[in-house]
Amino acid sequence: MSGSPTTDVSGLTLLGRPSGLPASPDHALLERVPNPHPGVNYCVRFTAPEFTSLCPLTGQPDFAHLVIDYVPADWLVESKSLKLYLSAFRNHGAFHEACTVAIARRLIVELAPAWLRIGGYWYPRGGIPIDVFYQSGEPPAGVWIPAQEVQPYRGRG
Repeated sequence: MSGSPTTDVSGLTLLGRPSGLPASPDHALLERVPNPHPGVNYCVRFTAPEFTSLCPLTGQPDFAHLVIDYVPADWLVESKSLKLYLSAFRNHGAFHEACTVAIARRLIVELAPAWLRIGGYWYPRGGIPIDVFYQSGEPPAGVWIPAQEVQPYRGRG
């Protein structure tokens, strides 16, 4: 292998600049960069242990530990834009299921990955934790997909 793969970041608008919190998930810009290893199946994991949204009925905050795994095809999500996108849910009212699946579907639209899954491990309100899982299909053969290993609720940590 001669040299290391390069990534074109010329079209990015958020990386390396001060960026405010988007008004909503719909207004958040998700940016992508070319996969430096196209044709190679590997798993990328993002963990957001302090995800926050609002209950759409009461306006009370809801908290979750999100684990996003994907096998990229042509694109990688730019991590700063993902952080800002996830942060945009802080003032967004939606049920746990709606948030979790919306995040997965938005990433699928933006990245067209070979495979994606998300685990939304929601902390309890009213004494009941809700865990929401979404997967785009079967993972490609031969890719190591580690277990998410977020513990069932016992003060999740």
